[in-house]
Amino acid sequence: MHFRGKNIEERIKSGTVGQGLKDLLFRICNPELDIKGICNPLILGAFSILCMIVATPASLLAQDTLHYSGSTLSRVDYHHGQLKPAIGVHAVQTMRANREQPDKGDGFGWTYNHAPMLAYWKGKFYMEYLSDPVGEHIAPSQTLLQVSEDGYDWTKPQVIFPPYRIPDGTSKAGHEGVAKDLDAVMHQRMGFYVADNGKFLALAYYGIALDAHDGPNDGNGIGRVVREIKADGSFGPIHFIRYNHGWDEQNTDYPFYKSSKDNAFVEACDELLGKPLMMQQWVEEADRDDPLIPLKKQYKAFSYYHLPDGRVVGLWKHALTSISHDEGKSWEYNPLRAPGVVNGNAKIWGQRTADGAYATVYNPSEYRWPLAVSTSQDGINYTDLLLVHGEITAMRYGGNYKSYGPQYVRGILEGNGTPTAGKMWLTYSVNKEDIWVASVPTPITAEAAGHANEVFDALPEGQELALWNTYSPQWAKTEITAKDGKRYLTFKDKDPFDYGKAQRIVPSSKQLHVEFTVIPGQSDHGKFQVEIQDGKGRPGVQLIFDEDGLFKTRAGYRMNTLTEYEAGESYHVKLELNAETRFYQIKVNGKEKGPKLFFAPLDAMERVVFRTGTQRYFPNAETPTDQDYDLDNAGDEDPEAVFYLESLVTY
Repeated sequence: MHFRGKNIEERIKSGTVGQGLKDLLFRICNPELDIKGICNPLILGAFSILCMIVATPASLLAQDTLHYSGSTLSRVDYHHGQLKPAIGVHAVQTMRANREQPDKGDGFGWTYNHAPMLAYWKGKFYMEYLSDPVGEHIAPSQTLLQVSEDGYDWTKPQVIFPPYRIPDGTSKAGHEGVAKDLDAVMHQRMGFYVADNGKFLALAYYGIALDAHDGPNDGNGIGRVVREIKADGSFGPIHFIRYNHGWDEQNTDYPFYKSSKDNAFVEACDELLGKPLMMQQWVEEADRDDPLIPLKKQYKAFSYYHLPDGRVVGLWKHALTSISHDEGKSWEYNPLRAPGVVNGNAKIWGQRTADGAYATVYNPSEYRWPLAVSTSQDGINYTDLLLVHGEITAMRYGGNYKSYGPQYVRGILEGNGTPTAGKMWLTYSVNKEDIWVASVPTPITAEAAGHANEVFDALPEGQELALWNTYSPQWAKTEITAKDGKRYLTFKDKDPFDYGKAQRIVPSSKQLHVEFTVIPGQSDHGKFQVEIQDGKGRPGVQLIFDEDGLFKTRAGYRMNTLTEYEAGESYHVKLELNAETRFYQIKVNGKEKGPKLFFAPLDAMERVVFRTGTQRYFPNAETPTDQDYDLDNAGDEDPEAVFYLESLVTY
């Protein structure tokens, strides 16, 4: 037969294998879709023959379909998945939800915060996210905006699209009853658009959810709104840019964009509406027969990037993918699961990076942790899987459909700005509660070029943490600060539920010399842990400046005291570590503290980790999906503990 191997791949590429076969393969590869139509015995028999001819549908399309050819897989037992970190990632919490003390959170005390979007315009980062008081799809709902000049320090959230009242008596297809004293629910898959004439548009969508189990992205909402963000930080008036069926300028509170007297604003909206790739992002929320949507099937959370030959690679939830040759007007085949890519019902992001390579960012499991990046040289074949965000703080507030983990990632869409310094910028929520931004240097790598030799005050200002991975919550900031005229890597922690963290990746070593200098800001509270870890994030040595004023080392499940420590004093620690013998020598301020035994075996050592709390293992794979309770004292803060790291040297 002449249908094996490349022959059938070539026939699919050339179009001589019919669309019906492609659809059949797609439907079999996508179990979340209805497959009743392929249960005819004749069809199943034909498919059985096809299975004997070609091993898997992946082999049919792997050559021209985004796929993962690497061997690294994530382990859900660990929040970091045992993945190697992409070197230099800085994760920053921009908003920490707080119901009890709203002024220390978003200003409203709302605790469901999710689906952030990111843009870069005129030298500033813009990030919007939707927010509900307690849980998903439970009104009222609004969209908030944060702005930053450097991606690290963000403004307090401000409302850009406020709650919207649904007229009493509004019914919804497929649901009994009508709306009464009910607000719309926000649900947006697109946040920003920079028009050719320079107008910067923000967008959101008002949907209708009549109860906690109803969804606003079913095509039965009110419509999509738009407004201009101006260079001085002010906003233009809100307009509807697209209505759903049954809604128009007569029965809605905002005017249609065509009525605006700002001709440049109207021109920018018209331009947006004329771009199929932009419109494809609206598919879930728009009318099911909206003529502006090219591919009307309900593939969710669209993102895309261009290849050098002009083709467009599309990505959807469940790691579905396809390719377009005409800017999204049509697709080469119905989206199928990207071969080798593991991703559940969460967003996947793809883009070309500043170094000319490509990256996809997603949760590589059926859970929403960890957040990982995979890289490719050609935008089709992805070869590795590296860690971006591997921390899950406690979910302080329960709520409808709140999921644990860093999730719903988005980057900066093509045309929505290019930040300097060549970094990939990402935004995502954690636990659908707190909002985060992460920067990833390019080229993206997990291999350390050399050992650490960092005295922070002696490094070029602004470049001190270029080779460090940092995790910096609002109440446990990890950043460079000055003290008494010197720069330190500073850990300030007042968060009862989270910690600050910094780690330095070093070349894999059987024997390792580590020395560092730390100044505790206090000795009666707070905790500062130092760990030597392997490439999978497993610790073998742990030192602790503990809250009882004692500097300790872990010896199995017991702790051994090395010395007392005092606030404001400098402690210079030297370690000579040998993974093969599992022994290490330690000196504190020049004094020998005797040989110590690794508390867990390591094959080799690759990371030095500094952290203001104890590693977490909750949630895990057995944790119930939905948390319906709040934690005690969820809005409180601890007395702040501060630790100053002056230097780190390894060889």
